[in-house]
Amino acid sequence: MQLLTALLPILPVVLAGPRLPEGCPDYVEYSQTPQGNPSAGPLALPYMRPDPQCRTFNSSSVEKVITDMKARLKDPDIARLFENTFPNTLDTTVSYYNDTENIAFIITGDINAQWLRDTANQFAHYSKLLKNDTELSTLVKAIINNEARYIKQFPYCGAFQPPPESGLPPTYNEWAYNVTVNPPVDNTTVFECKYEIDSLCGFLKLSRSYFSATGDKSFANDNWYEAIGQIFRVMDEQSQPTFDENWNYISYYNWTGTTGALSPRIFNSGNGEPKAYTGMVGTHHRPSDDKGIYAYLVPANAMLSVELLHLADTIEGVGNGSSTFVSGARKWSSQIKKAIYDYGVLDGSFSFEVDGFGSHNRQDDANVPSLLSLPYLGFLDRNDWRYKKTKDRLLSRGNGYFAKGKNFFGVGGPHASPGTQNPWPMSLISSIYGTSDDSEIMTYLYTIANSQNIYNTTKYTRPWFAWANSYWAEMILDLAERKPYLIFNSSEPYIVGQ
Repeated sequence: MQLLTALLPILPVVLAGPRLPEGCPDYVEYSQTPQGNPSAGPLALPYMRPDPQCRTFNSSSVEKVITDMKARLKDPDIARLFENTFPNTLDTTVSYYNDTENIAFIITGDINAQWLRDTANQFAHYSKLLKNDTELSTLVKAIINNEARYIKQFPYCGAFQPPPESGLPPTYNEWAYNVTVNPPVDNTTVFECKYEIDSLCGFLKLSRSYFSATGDKSFANDNWYEAIGQIFRVMDEQSQPTFDENWNYISYYNWTGTTGALSPRIFNSGNGEPKAYTGMVGTHHRPSDDKGIYAYLVPANAMLSVELLHLADTIEGVGNGSSTFVSGARKWSSQIKKAIYDYGVLDGSFSFEVDGFGSHNRQDDANVPSLLSLPYLGFLDRNDWRYKKTKDRLLSRGNGYFAKGKNFFGVGGPHASPGTQNPWPMSLISSIYGTSDDSEIMTYLYTIANSQNIYNTTKYTRPWFAWANSYWAEMILDLAERKPYLIFNSSEPYIVGQ
């Protein structure tokens, strides 16, 4: 049994992990085989952490949380999963870090590239440790600075190559070969330029989480403010309709495969389906990296609305930023939220994608931001009646990408083919955030612990995906605070950093 993974196809790219001391295994290979002594529970889960000298970053505060949680978790299999997943980002994905340069490069797992969205999620569960762990907070600040450099140069791109300071070679990505992108990109800096608005949201989330935890204002340097300016530029450009008043095409970004490309050819010269003005911000691809159907991805806009409010508070707290950014962030947040309710709700439940002309895509996708994750994102309360109706529909045959077999159920997507046979554990993690019902939580929790193909209990599609691991560990810590009696032998909550 492998540690918790997201169900994804392994992408055909050249893989290379962080530089490690001589004798340390490559975690791509290491993660393919059960390691260590099995847990004492019925699942007999392996111990998948590399030896301390082979970890890419060590944190005593992270080790303390693991020790604390292992002492209290009543199920040894859940304890082993937490022990494997909580430190996985630091154990395996810090590919380059130099605190003097204020630069860090974080890979997503078995692909040697840094995704803005993935990195924010990989570090989300460490945020409460940053106040008292200077080394960890300095690492996060270096990540923010490196991402700001990427965004200010290529704001439409979401995945990047190692920074030049690292000396690490760029990774060849077959899926970016023969793909035409406008504006043009440099593939020695950009790994893949799929425009996903949630990638920019991830940068905002990581920035505000850092500032909220540490109070350190130094992260907001010139690179950061230039990146913020680029984010506002993208929002302005991508909120516009496809056609102007004279039916001229408005296109600031397009992406399409060409002859010989593995990536698909996108109609309308790489622009996809037309969109009308709504007040939301359009996007080209989804958090799964799949091409969207309609431009306005509702859960991504929900995340953007939330993060823009946090951005306004962050800039005010830093105290040396533009008041235009503050007022603009609040205005955009309100506008987007109103547009979601005006255009993104049908028959009392949220749609996944809309075009502003009246077309609705009623599916969901497991990747966060998703409709199931709306409470996790902070967009609404888990008891919101529209959310409850949405969740009931999505975890049923009312969602074309919901699947249920003998061994597993959940929401998949087109990224893992066939998507209806390979649900992602992420969908059930989001569902746990979306309910207060104890029985429901335990059903989802123990389905996740046995995650696999719905028909074949031995079939996994990706052995190492740090984002999924972090999200699972973050959810366990949420339960430790919100519902401690479900996973501990007592009702005393456990709060990280206290």
